[in-house]
Amino acid sequence: MALSFSLIASPALAKGPKVENDNFKHRYIPVQLLGINDFHGQINTTRTIGGQKAGGAEYLAAYLKQREAENKNTLLVNAGDSVGASAPASALLQDEPTIEIFNELGFDVGTVGNHEFDEGVDEMLRLIYGGAHDTTGNFEGADFPYTAANVISKETGKPILPPYVIKKVNGMPIGFIGVVTTETPSIVIPSGVKDVEFIDEAEAVNKAAEELKARGIEAIVVLSHVPGESGIDGSHASGEVIDMANKVDDEVDVIFGGHNHGFINTVVDNKLIVQSYSYGTAFSDVDLMIDPKTKDIVEKEAEIVTTFHDGIEPDARVLEMVMNYEEEVGPLIEETVGVASEPITRDELEENGGETPLGNLIADAQRDAMGTDFAFMNPGGIRANIDEGTITWGELYTVQPFNNTLVSMNLTGDQIKQLLEQQWRDGSEKILQISGLTYTWDPSADIGDKVVSIKKGENEIEPNEVYSVTVNSFLSSGGDGFTVLTEGTEQTTGPVDLDALVDYIEQMEQPISGPTDDRIKMK
Repeated sequence: MALSFSLIASPALAKGPKVENDNFKHRYIPVQLLGINDFHGQINTTRTIGGQKAGGAEYLAAYLKQREAENKNTLLVNAGDSVGASAPASALLQDEPTIEIFNELGFDVGTVGNHEFDEGVDEMLRLIYGGAHDTTGNFEGADFPYTAANVISKETGKPILPPYVIKKVNGMPIGFIGVVTTETPSIVIPSGVKDVEFIDEAEAVNKAAEELKARGIEAIVVLSHVPGESGIDGSHASGEVIDMANKVDDEVDVIFGGHNHGFINTVVDNKLIVQSYSYGTAFSDVDLMIDPKTKDIVEKEAEIVTTFHDGIEPDARVLEMVMNYEEEVGPLIEETVGVASEPITRDELEENGGETPLGNLIADAQRDAMGTDFAFMNPGGIRANIDEGTITWGELYTVQPFNNTLVSMNLTGDQIKQLLEQQWRDGSEKILQISGLTYTWDPSADIGDKVVSIKKGENEIEPNEVYSVTVNSFLSSGGDGFTVLTEGTEQTTGPVDLDALVDYIEQMEQPISGPTDDRIKMK
């Protein structure tokens, strides 16, 4: 977790165009936007930032309510990934607790992130609009609207959610346009998004902005689950959301970013861009001045506020809600699975090219569960570390919250080579965690030719020999761009990945540690 700071962007950096006649400033209407991104259902988890506790829904609520009390013209917004990869207290109840807490806080508008699609479009729409689920029964849905301009139904050719939402604050209309990263199809289970397409974010924003302008809307805010970052002083801004800012209509005034859990507080092309880390450890306070005559935003500035626990009391109502959710799922979460002799982390081992102790442990558990030669685990599916001491079921759920099933298949040695080469493409790198094999790769080699040696034990694997492989259902369907796995033959479905990890740890001699046996080497 990156170190978080609270700051106010300097007026020269964050403000909009200077209004020449200051005599009219007294009539401007102050509007406050309080925004979060990448909350991920972390309703009862905290992080340590600079030696201080931060996060937790009850503390986030206390901060938001405190700021809201300072300006009656306040809207609460979220920029996607509110749910998915969630804490058990939310995830085991189909993430309904997170939406209920957002309803309690009075959120006004949101967009979706890639994780809203983790269980497919229908489940995403159920959380938004309400409906029944086998696990939880009937759910009323969100009390606030969602917008997503660039998620298009293949059947109708239209957005599956409204491309924009108009909210009025003290008589001033503000248009909100939502977009989600076009990377979504490659980082969620493909079957979950097979009926939709994700069009270019800037293209979708511009189309929606034209419609808003045709309706006389001059103040436009984009809620984007699109990544980027900047320095604390706003310098060195980079990333896809920064590129998008340069392409979208100049009538767009503010852009909220997300997806990479980073910090942004900067101005690009006269557009104020913010992102406030993740997990409820911070929020963005965007202060606007709107001219009631022109209905346009004439001044803007932002502050990224860390939700430190010191100096503020947790919100009593939200704390009560969280405790009720914890009680409902408590017996399962608190079940002891094993003991760790030391922290088992996602941190890369030194000079080994991407191997991690926790990744090794998970891959071993999956290979053991399916009895195959090899196993491969995607690093993005490992969401937390295992702390030293007692290991609970709830802690392991937080590590692997996606409920993917395991899939065994047969691949040739040549296909395994292709699989490993697919870790590097288009300037990105996703190093699979492995079990049953070792390999060496050359960082200076060209993409497609980086892997120089693959061994099973002491012997090189043979290109034409067939090997049995275990992956999760996300990878088996080509997730994260590992498309060669869709070619695997004799595919067999096994247990849920979490169950495999729980069973494996229970069978190990206690206390356990993460394997660190140089499975991946750099030349």
